[in-house]
Amino acid sequence: MKFFAGIDIGSCTTKAVIIDEDAKITGSYVCRSGIDYLKSAEKALNKAINGISGGEVISIVSTGYGRHNVTFASVRKTEIACHAKGAFASVPKAMTIVDIGGQDNKIIRLDKFGRRIDFKMNRKCAAGTGAFIEEIAHRIEIPLDSLDKIARKARTHFKINSYCTVFASTEILAHVRAGVSKEELARGVLESVVDRLIEMIPFEGPVLLCGGVVTYYPFIADILSDRISGEVIVPQMPQLTGAYGAALFARELEISR
Repeated sequence: MKFFAGIDIGSCTTKAVIIDEDAKITGSYVCRSGIDYLKSAEKALNKAINGISGGEVISIVSTGYGRHNVTFASVRKTEIACHAKGAFASVPKAMTIVDIGGQDNKIIRLDKFGRRIDFKMNRKCAAGTGAFIEEIAHRIEIPLDSLDKIARKARTHFKINSYCTVFASTEILAHVRAGVSKEELARGVLESVVDRLIEMIPFEGPVLLCGGVVTYYPFIADILSDRISGEVIVPQMPQLTGAYGAALFARELEISR
């Protein structure tokens, strides 16, 4: 049996996916990227390989912010190409892909054949990203693993107007002094993420959400669904979309030989 690997090194986490000859995921692993991207890539790959037996990894494709640090990769691909590949393999139809990352947001439009027809990234620092959520959650003393659950309990929500994370923190403090509940503050943070996405580009047709932020804060998908007219889709393993796409490219390398 031949296996193929995709490694997605983001600014916050590194993801590795192993697929077999039928493009089925047989192993995966997620770890912090840290400051040594090569070491993180090796760790993620070795952990993911532990789930396979009776074969070997034939080719490896790296993607993401730290893709050039993966010296053992067969090929390097952009995260745009890999997220498009992984998303379309999961949902083969025309759609808008929204990848909410630790430091940036990417919006990719695909046609019915999976070809990219448009692409955009956020330009306003880390507003609306995972880093923004972590900073604000720390400021209002809500554990990250409880934020989604707490946000769902809010009966109302307020709007965070500041784009900058620093200014947003100051704005949050004013709401705290005004007696806004933690539930409302938590929801306001997630609503702000959706606000930043909607301001980036008009959404058309089905929207597929992926990335670690959606994995840890799935309430974002519910909020977006209430705000737009199109269908909102979350794949089974949204955080692995880019790594899965990279693994599919690795598989194609073998097929083309």
